[in-house]
Amino acid sequence: MTDPTAPAPAGTSSTGTASTAPAPVPDPDDNRRQVLYWRLLARLFDPEEQPALESASLAVVEDIGLPPALLDPGASVDSVVQRHPDLADEFDGLMTPEAEPDGERDRAAEVRRAALASKLLLNVFSTGSGAVSAGQLARWQSDTGWLERALGCPPGGLRGGRATGPAAGGLGSELGSLEADLVSRMRLREVLADPKLAARLTPSMSLIEQLLRDKGNLSGVALANAKSLIRRYVDEVAEVLRTQVEKATAGELDRSVPPKRVFRNLDLDRTIWKNLTNWSPEEERLYVDRLYYRHTTRRTTPQRLIVVVDQSGSMVDSMVNCTILASIFAGLPKVDVHLVAYDTRAIDLTPWVRDPFDVLLRTNLGGGNDGPVAMAMARPKIAEPKNTVMVWISDFYEFDRSQPLYEGIEAVHRSGVRFIPVGSVTSSGRQEVNPWFRERFKALGTPVVSGRVDKLVHELKTFLT
Repeated sequence: MTDPTAPAPAGTSSTGTASTAPAPVPDPDDNRRQVLYWRLLARLFDPEEQPALESASLAVVEDIGLPPALLDPGASVDSVVQRHPDLADEFDGLMTPEAEPDGERDRAAEVRRAALASKLLLNVFSTGSGAVSAGQLARWQSDTGWLERALGCPPGGLRGGRATGPAAGGLGSELGSLEADLVSRMRLREVLADPKLAARLTPSMSLIEQLLRDKGNLSGVALANAKSLIRRYVDEVAEVLRTQVEKATAGELDRSVPPKRVFRNLDLDRTIWKNLTNWSPEEERLYVDRLYYRHTTRRTTPQRLIVVVDQSGSMVDSMVNCTILASIFAGLPKVDVHLVAYDTRAIDLTPWVRDPFDVLLRTNLGGGNDGPVAMAMARPKIAEPKNTVMVWISDFYEFDRSQPLYEGIEAVHRSGVRFIPVGSVTSSGRQEVNPWFRERFKALGTPVVSGRVDKLVHELKTFLT
């Protein structure tokens, strides 16, 4: 029998009938965050302003103490930070926040991050249409640098291929495509002819590609400014790659080489330990049958590194990166580097291999490709197969020349040369390799190396040390 004085169970009335639970109250911070993201999507996919979303977003931004300039599509992130310096630190690592210690969500902080992230995403991904000025490109590059910082990368890191992690490939590729589109919409020749406008350009892969393609049509001041931009870019990338190579080329001790039998290499501790059985207690003397020496000889890189790079239209990024990389290896001791570039013809760039700037100015990017022609030029450079590495960078789309090229590669590999096929080396890591070649390289025991520059440096370390 039920006690009528007892409290009613949860979810029932005092008369015993079920009652409806009150609906949860919407969190105001969740509503604010949704308003900001709906405005962002509306701005990205529809150029027409939505007055209701704009006024609601303005109310949110002012309510959380952020400047209304965050909602101005014409204001760069630089200009916002100049007026409100405290925001600079908030942008750094904005999109990689640390988890709260107690596991609870800080919804107010999420609204603030949503407002700042919306500013970055809108400025970077809403590029409009029509002609682009040097100032607009410079502003986009600066805003993209802030986005990269928000993702935990240095400015230029994603577009330059120096970042790692999930964002390095997909997002880096998208940013590169956006930049390439902006460069193509810019009247580049007019900008280069004006030193003040040219000085506003920040060298990037997309810009360098356009300059290299158009260099034959430039002259005078425009050509001088183009060369200056190419030189700046080459020097910046070379500094990064040189550090990677210097860290990667320290070899292991080569125990296949007998240690040099001189006193300074004598391993006294090991010599005593190995001869302890010859200790004479009566004479208190140790008789030494054999001396042991330390191995001090390190494996050195092979005497010859042959780099063959496809300079056809789909391989511009690879040509730039590999030219710089070849010049760095050419500066290492005991490395004889040869560089061959090809499209439908092959050109031996070895005499200029130490100066990537000079090499790039001598290339003619674009056109088709003829791998067997390049092989005919590269193969005679093999003097001692066991001391030679051949790095071949291409997407390997040879069409009717596939079989002849593969037969040449197979012969080089069987001769003892360390053959390294590399998919197109791009700043974003994108890589498209002919499946026909990919399968045959795998069967040959020389699988295609990933297209990222840092991955190629790592592989060269494995093969050259």
